[in-house]
Amino acid sequence: MKHIFFVEDDLSLISGLSFAMKKQGYDIDIARTSLEAKVLWEKGNYDLVILDVSLPDGSGYDLCKKIRETSKIPIMFLTAADEEANIIMGLDIGGDDYMTKPFKLAVFLSRINALLRRSDNFNQANTELNSNNIKVQLLKGKVNKNGEQLDLTASEYKLLCLFMENPDIVLSAEQILSTLWDCNENYIDNNTLTVYIRRLRTKIEDNPGEPQKIVTVRRMGYKWNIGE
Repeated sequence: MKHIFFVEDDLSLISGLSFAMKKQGYDIDIARTSLEAKVLWEKGNYDLVILDVSLPDGSGYDLCKKIRETSKIPIMFLTAADEEANIIMGLDIGGDDYMTKPFKLAVFLSRINALLRRSDNFNQANTELNSNNIKVQLLKGKVNKNGEQLDLTASEYKLLCLFMENPDIVLSAEQILSTLWDCNENYIDNNTLTVYIRRLRTKIEDNPGEPQKIVTVRRMGYKWNIGE
């Protein structure tokens, strides 16, 4: 049975969503404040975290940062904060998905299932990626270029792993967005993806102005280039 940690202060939402998740066979722990969440997190052993952004005594963003200090557990933000800047920040600090209220219950449950599936696949995968002088230690969440550790945001890290797991395969923007974030294109669009890729290139390419690792394939997408 998968164990979900649900941090939310809206009683009506807690009642409806916890009932729906339990019907799906999930075990749920609920915290209504930041302080309560920190206490439960230290005691619990979870498979997925669902975070509201606005809590009576703090922010879900701060909780996400704290969790990311020690864990790669999937994190979903569930919030009314629907500005693009909020969404980008949530993903950059370590969120794996970002749903805005109001939402459809079926979509919510589908995204939970997708995050848990992805997490299971990750845990069964190889523990290291290595090509183009870039090494990713998946279990530690560390990235090295020519032996020197790189400082990547959570979104940059996920994007790099996706490319390295699909060497010499052209990935369309739509494939990348749906695989990494499961977000509606109105929130995380092609322009935003272009920004992420440009930022990642500045950290991993020898010459970001003439990228050799993440190359653009005109009218098709991007690929991790390891060919001759």
